[in-house]
Amino acid sequence: MSSKRLPETTAHVRITGQSWQQGKIEGEVRASDYEWQFQWRFRQGELLVEPSLGRSLIKEPLERFLEKCDYQLELGGDYSFTIRAEI
Repeated sequence: MSSKRLPETTAHVRITGQSWQQGKIEGEVRASDYEWQFQWRFRQGELLVEPSLGRSLIKEPLERFLEKCDYQLELGGDYSFTIRAEI
C-alpha cells in the first residue's frame, strides 16, 4: 500500500479594505494561476467572490480562513493558507 499525500495549494491573501463600522473586509486572493477579489461581510456571514471563474474552488476554504482569522487581519496585510486540493 502506498500512502498518497493529498494535493495542496497555497492561497495568498491581501487585505485591501476594512471597515468595522460597516462590518466588512475586502481583499484579493491568489491561488495557482487564479486571482479573485472578495468582500467578506462578516456581520451577515456573507462572502462575495469575483470573478466567477474558479470561484467554487476558493470560496469555501477562503470563508473558513476569514472566519478563523478575521480579527487578526490588518489593512495592507499579506497572509496565506493551505487548501487541500490542487487548483
